Amino acid sequence: MSNTQYTEDNIRSLDWKEHIRLRPGMYIGKLGDGSSADDGIYILLKEVLDNSIDEFVMGAGKSIEIRIKDKEVRVRDYGRGIPLGKVVDVVSKMNTGGKYDTRAFKKSVGLNGVGTKAVNALSSYFRVESVREGQIKSAGFEFGELIRDPSPESSTKRRGTKVIFSPDEAIFKNFKFRNEYVEKMLRNYVYLNPGLTIDFNGEKFFSENGLKDLLEDNMSAEDRLYDVIHLKGEDIEIALTHSKTQYSEEYHSFVNGQNTTQGGTHQGAFREALVKTIREFYGKNYDASDVRKSIVGAISIKVMEPVFESQTKTKLGSTDMGGSMPTVRTYVNDFIKTNFDNFLHKNPEIAEKIQRKIIQAERERKELSGIRKLAKERAKKASLHNKKLRDCRVHLTDSKSDRTLDTTLFITEGDSASGSITKSRDVNTQAVFSLKGKPLNCYGLSKKIVYENEEFNLLQAALNIEESLEDLRYNNIVIATDADVDGMHIRLLLITFFLQFFPELIKEGHLYILQTPLFRVRNKKKTIYCYSEQERIDAINDLRPKPEITRFKGLGEISPDEFRHFIGDDIRLDPVMLDKAMSVEDLLSFYMGKNTPDRQEFIINNLKVELDQVEASI
Repeated sequence: MSNTQYTEDNIRSLDWKEHIRLRPGMYIGKLGDGSSADDGIYILLKEVLDNSIDEFVMGAGKSIEIRIKDKEVRVRDYGRGIPLGKVVDVVSKMNTGGKYDTRAFKKSVGLNGVGTKAVNALSSYFRVESVREGQIKSAGFEFGELIRDPSPESSTKRRGTKVIFSPDEAIFKNFKFRNEYVEKMLRNYVYLNPGLTIDFNGEKFFSENGLKDLLEDNMSAEDRLYDVIHLKGEDIEIALTHSKTQYSEEYHSFVNGQNTTQGGTHQGAFREALVKTIREFYGKNYDASDVRKSIVGAISIKVMEPVFESQTKTKLGSTDMGGSMPTVRTYVNDFIKTNFDNFLHKNPEIAEKIQRKIIQAERERKELSGIRKLAKERAKKASLHNKKLRDCRVHLTDSKSDRTLDTTLFITEGDSASGSITKSRDVNTQAVFSLKGKPLNCYGLSKKIVYENEEFNLLQAALNIEESLEDLRYNNIVIATDADVDGMHIRLLLITFFLQFFPELIKEGHLYILQTPLFRVRNKKKTIYCYSEQERIDAINDLRPKPEITRFKGLGEISPDEFRHFIGDDIRLDPVMLDKAMSVEDLLSFYMGKNTPDRQEFIINNLKVELDQVEASI
């Protein structure tokens, strides 16, 4: 029996900032270092930006300025400005804000009164300024604690709000803002708010055509089967086309300006309505998977007081539009049934292209039906015997835990590497998939190869991505291979697989490369793990006299105790990103095609640059 005392001294109340700092995941999801688009530092930026966007939506302020330098963020809008007497309260008192008054903010994202309070509490420095009616009021905080609260003063500055903050490095360890993720966030904001200009470090983002611009910017003209269909209503906007090369369906969905990366009721209704409308238009009971194959679509709706399934608002849970409006499902279905059907009647040439695409998908599905059945049986059998996949508890228990965003699948090569990671991992959220040998170079091959090739078939089954990303089982897919020639080759072959058959996985920021140390430099007092030649040189200089130096040739050589450091809180991930200047087809053709002389010249030139950098560091 426990002898632990339980008295009044064990009971304590946390103030607002203490609770946010103690349980940051409740407010901003996962923390991270900025290598993932849904890491906490981007949520902090989004929470501040949402307020500025709401001002634009209310007709106040047509531009927003953002500056990120080193680890400091500045956001300035030209909206109405926070009422001067409430400047401190709205950034430091929970459940305080203007968005509870639906007369002022009818269809806003941030309805819980938490947003900027979380930013304040999780920042080492936070400053807010509000200018309105010829006066300016500012307040300064450190770690959520008010340190400066001067009285309002006269000002000739333009009205609006400025927020400056620096995320706390004790919470967001080794963090770094990646411009690619920030820019994608800002593009989404301007797509959803035509007429808004966002100036980010001197580069301006603007959209005239909303979701139509989103799809056109994300797809090359050569890959679009037909011009983007763009339909708008009072509280809904959709855009869609078919890809000529992409196999699975891809969706971008938004609610009240929030990018719902995990979908929700509106995205489900969108997919359902497309199938229903097409079946009725053509008078054919086409299989839903054939209708949706290769569709690239976007939907944005506005809902009164939306309900999301998490604080980070990545999945809509609302079933109603609000007020006297119909359900989300009915509203989306009715809009698409009327407007998409009218479009098809008015544009028979596009209607014909869509039907040909569906018939082609139907033919391919039937040709693959036998292979797919056998492939699924093999995948199920392999899963039962746990030969390839060592799953995590979030999935083994069929849990709908909030930790789903933290789930990671490591794709490793060989038994020794997978053994080290399996023994070192967090069994709650980290799973391991073990490859056997080098994967096939699948460039130019058809989807049939995914089912015939055991490695690809089982990997597809483990990720649950055969039909769409909506049921993706792991938020982070991490390629963990040796840092040698063979390991690099396996990396390239896996990236080719995803680009060829599931490019949206990369577009949506799910694929990463695991960085593991190349060297261990240590003496009796200290151990330093080095991820580059320069880090090795710095470590040797730091640990004089002569330290012991170990070169890790493969993941299997790193003991599980050491490996635990590299896939835990200090994990280093390099996101795999697409260069917008080059199409997927051009990318694969150059790196994996038969243009041997061009590729050889590229390798030689880049190898020379790499060697020059190493020599310069020495």
